[in-house]
Amino acid sequence: MISALFVVGVLVAMFVAYNIGGSTTGPAFGPAVGADAISKPVAAGLMGLFFFIGAWTLGRNVVTKLGTELVVDTGIFTLESSIAVLFFIGIALLVGNVFGVPASTSMTAVGAIAGLGLAGGVLDLAVMGQIVIWWVVSPIIGFWVSLVIGRYFYARLNEMVAMERSTGPLFDVDRSGSVPIPRLHRTTNRRELIGTVTVVAIGCLMAFSSGTSNIANAVAPLVGSGELAMNPAIIFGGIAVTIGAFTIARRTLETMGSDITELPLTAAIVVASVSSTLVVFLSALGIPASFVIIATMSIVGLGWGRATRPMTAPEVIAGDGGPPVTVNALAADEEGETLPPIGAEDAADIPSPGALFNPVTTARVVLMQNVVPAIATAGAYITFRFVPIFGI
Repeated sequence: MISALFVVGVLVAMFVAYNIGGSTTGPAFGPAVGADAISKPVAAGLMGLFFFIGAWTLGRNVVTKLGTELVVDTGIFTLESSIAVLFFIGIALLVGNVFGVPASTSMTAVGAIAGLGLAGGVLDLAVMGQIVIWWVVSPIIGFWVSLVIGRYFYARLNEMVAMERSTGPLFDVDRSGSVPIPRLHRTTNRRELIGTVTVVAIGCLMAFSSGTSNIANAVAPLVGSGELAMNPAIIFGGIAVTIGAFTIARRTLETMGSDITELPLTAAIVVASVSSTLVVFLSALGIPASFVIIATMSIVGLGWGRATRPMTAPEVIAGDGGPPVTVNALAADEEGETLPPIGAEDAADIPSPGALFNPVTTARVVLMQNVVPAIATAGAYITFRFVPIFGI
């Protein structure tokens, strides 16, 4: 017979997944909706589909890491302690919303489980160390990859990306045969098609990467407790994420969901591609990752790389001439604009600090991304160590 406590645990897990769907749909598909490439219902449907694919394929690696490998004795995952861990993750989402900064549910989930493991003396320090090392290394990789793209490839990418919409729909449906066939509308141009497909594909990649990493935040404690099997857990989580995408995500889609979509479209595509690819790579290793921290460092690297284009390589190394190295350089370009070659651009064309990038906001984001997991770790440790109901 199914116990009431088990039902509560599943509902709490689905509530966490519901909030994940609401908070991640905007960053993934905000640019596509804002450019009228797809509608909000289509964005929600794509979010649910690709999140589930990511969760079903690579997401189970992260669930296994958090649910069975981060602690040396999975017996510590009682139903009561699993619900408490999910409670701390839910609190992280609330804190992030209150401060207007997306708290890392992945890092918070690790922190809460680590606090449980410390309280019970069963935390696997080797696995924890591996996770922390990747948390440090992955934003650095994102920074340098984006810096190289910003200096050497951004100009070409910017020429290719332009969401100039023609009159009429993107596609027509040919119903003359027995099977309806979609065809390009007569006014659709090649650049419009490439730009539309690109921005939607990037959204699908971000949704997939979210599934690979974030499904564990909702279901890992219950899977670790043995109360819920892996496949049903992923199905329940995927359903809840989809419901969140169709309901509370509508508002985040209207505001583009996150600061990343305030960037020029070309920069947003680069940052999303680099960050999502790194998250998928880490998920394949079973490492839960923070998309926001990686994306923040990717923005910095991309902007710095773009800002050095007015200078030749020797000038960059010597530090002679040129504008300040600032991410505000990303505000200098319009989508589809042809940029001068490296070393030939006028340094005066680079916007002054404050045109796009706010260092104070960035510092607040990075600070909150680390403070909230630390609070979750300490809170979980104190709770599981000193509250008798958990029996740790």
